[in-house]
Amino acid sequence: MSKKAVFYIIFFVVLSVGFMVFSGLMIKEGTGEFFGKEKLPLLGTPGHKVQGFSFTDQEGNTVTQDHVKGKIYVAEYFFTTCTNICPVMNKNMEKVYAAYKSNPNFMILSHTSDPDYDSIPVLKAYAEKHGADAKNWHFLTGNKRQLYKMARESYLVDDGHFTGEDDFVHTQWFALVDGDGQIRGLYEGTKNKDIDKLIKDIDRLVHE
Repeated sequence: MSKKAVFYIIFFVVLSVGFMVFSGLMIKEGTGEFFGKEKLPLLGTPGHKVQGFSFTDQEGNTVTQDHVKGKIYVAEYFFTTCTNICPVMNKNMEKVYAAYKSNPNFMILSHTSDPDYDSIPVLKAYAEKHGADAKNWHFLTGNKRQLYKMARESYLVDDGHFTGEDDFVHTQWFALVDGDGQIRGLYEGTKNKDIDKLIKDIDRLVHE
């Protein structure tokens, strides 16, 4: 083989490798990953983030935004006397918890929709029923209006407006929140396919 032929072979190999690297960088610039693995979307209006909060968990401890800073977490709304969607949702949440409970950078925040009934002892018994450790799965109660405001304005799991003490949030949606307080996904907590996707999407966030 002539030197000229060898030169052209080497040239085209280098050119091809360079093109692949360039393409990978362009994809990474647009999606955050090489060769087409897209980042999870950012939900809500541009710049949307979870607002500050202060609630009480099943152990009587105050849980604030500082507790989830830098962590990935799933937020949901339920109430302990629910016999409709909530038992299914929290049975499915157990699957999410089992997959990531050993990860110190993952948490679950389960907010009661019925703070008048769901006292700290009631939440503690409910948490024990689901095998939840308060270090990373918090069952939260607090001021009803603030709880509902978080559901609607921060977690985007309900589109209603507070109408007074008779108002009620009853939603099947789970919100996936990243370490910067951004909503990265909404999932129907009653559907197995959504739970499977949620588990996979948490893994994507862990490695993002």
